[in-house]
Amino acid sequence: MSALLSEAAAPVLAAARALAAGDAPALLAIDGRCGSGKSTLAAWLAAQLPCNLVHMDDFYLPPAARRPDWVQHPGANMDFARLREEVLAPLLAGQPARYSAYVCRLGRREDARTLPPRALTIVEGSYALHPALSVPFACKVFVTCTPDCQRLRLQQREGEDFAAFAQRWIPLEEGYLAACTPEKACDFVLDTTALTV
Repeated sequence: MSALLSEAAAPVLAAARALAAGDAPALLAIDGRCGSGKSTLAAWLAAQLPCNLVHMDDFYLPPAARRPDWVQHPGANMDFARLREEVLAPLLAGQPARYSAYVCRLGRREDARTLPPRALTIVEGSYALHPALSVPFACKVFVTCTPDCQRLRLQQREGEDFAAFAQRWIPLEEGYLAACTPEKACDFVLDTTALTV
């Protein structure tokens, strides 16, 4: 992570460190636009703190399990119930969590993994702050960048798969952000447009 982004994210690190040192289990959400640096920020925090890191990408619904009109309903491609019941509820209760990550490119779940009970769990990814998840986040972070910046980063990251992001995933994500406005309820909003992530 760049020095500039580390400096901008220092207040988030301070808040996360306080939660990681707390007596009760707590959740920190990192939501925002694809290509804005959510995963980079989450990995940076997790490298410095004793915490669990959970990725929203692991909780996509398989296409066959989605409602027929899922593209018209922001977040309807996510398995919020499984994330809440298998992972976040146990961790908040001070219990270990066991779950299988769904891998989109393979169309199936991986072998189950176990997360130990820890004071802090970071939930990272688009739709982390969707109302349907309905869990008590102790800290909420929104990461964003301009459309031009997003396009350039995704073109570099996704290569030939960028067209799928431009045609489907970015519009779906923007629909969610417009409908739910998660950034309005966040403790921190980081604009990474001028930062290297």
